[in-house]
Amino acid sequence: MGLLHVIAGASENPIGDMRVKSFLERRLAVCLALLFCGLPASAQNEERQAAIALEQQGKTAEAEAAWQGLSKQYATNPEPFAHLGLLEARQEHYAQAIHYYRKAMALAPEMPGLRLNLGLALFKNGDYRQAIQMLEPLLKAQPEDQRLTVLTGMSHYGLGEYVAATPYLKHAAERDAQNLTLLLTLAHSCLLSNQYPCVLDAFHRIVALNAESAEADMLVGEALDEMHETIAATREFRAAVQANPKEPNVHFGLGYLLWTQSQYAEAAQQFQAEIDNDPEHLQAMRYLADSQIRMNRMDDARPLLEKLVKMPAASSMEHLDLGIVYAEQDRKQDALAQFQAAAKLAPADVNVHWRMARLYRALGRNAEAKVEFDKANTLNKAADAHLLQVMSRIPGKETHPKSTAGPEQK
Repeated sequence: MGLLHVIAGASENPIGDMRVKSFLERRLAVCLALLFCGLPASAQNEERQAAIALEQQGKTAEAEAAWQGLSKQYATNPEPFAHLGLLEARQEHYAQAIHYYRKAMALAPEMPGLRLNLGLALFKNGDYRQAIQMLEPLLKAQPEDQRLTVLTGMSHYGLGEYVAATPYLKHAAERDAQNLTLLLTLAHSCLLSNQYPCVLDAFHRIVALNAESAEADMLVGEALDEMHETIAATREFRAAVQANPKEPNVHFGLGYLLWTQSQYAEAAQQFQAEIDNDPEHLQAMRYLADSQIRMNRMDDARPLLEKLVKMPAASSMEHLDLGIVYAEQDRKQDALAQFQAAAKLAPADVNVHWRMARLYRALGRNAEAKVEFDKANTLNKAADAHLLQVMSRIPGKETHPKSTAGPEQK
């Protein structure tokens, strides 16, 4: 399994949505400085002027009350609704802002600035699909507008539509070459859409702006890992650790790469360093315990594994590992319970069935042992058949499929 899949949320989802979510939240700051457009004037009356004056003085509650009164008095006038939307948006009450902007849109869909304000409120509220619907017509009319380009790209990014997001972000980054945040967002979008040359290009541009960017090193490391250049990927993560040892997931990323290369002692050090940075880092705990198992440090692994299996997000990995510990300590029934839990979570894991078969045999339950050995053999044959099928389609190329057990195979 590649590091990107581990970090971005495939299979065991070690960091998964948490990382993607935190990354997106940091990137939203790219767009938060956008200014709201002005609204057209209506009849110059005392009530309207008083509402505007209150708004300009920062007296939000009084201004809202004044515009509410005008909205009831002049129900067909879009301006009070537009101002109410603006006041709610300034207070980050985006759902209410959207409500008022839609009321104004229904009355005056061509009001200058209104579509942009509504699109921005939708974006900030996380309604990315609707934001795109609002923003795309504006961008078609003004293709060089940087704000609209960034907002549209970031809306696709927020939806996880990285292939769609990348051209917008790339265009925006070309026009704002000094914007490090935008370049990092572009690199991440390229990575998640498997456009690895794009990641490397963005990385070189980032390094030109900030030679000590740990996040850039991590991104290029993930890209290199996806390109099966594990040694180069490890080198980039070492550079990231050196640049900023407090960067979230930097130690976990390096540890995972070392773990895939069977360098368990150093991997364990990195996982522990990640836990020191973030004591609640589930995946670092999970892989630390597994590394300890692989180094035959059963007593070190057991307390951590017993903590992990009680968590709602417990995976087959810790159940299997704890079963191995209990089996080594001759706690056969406890081991069997853990292997059975692992099999429920990962029924295609050959190693789980193989471990359970051996344990059944040790318990004298030979019929059940045979069932589990047969399952393990069937899974292995299926993997071999897949290998032969792939190789027959690509003459002259050796293909090494991933184990049916994933990263948990022992």
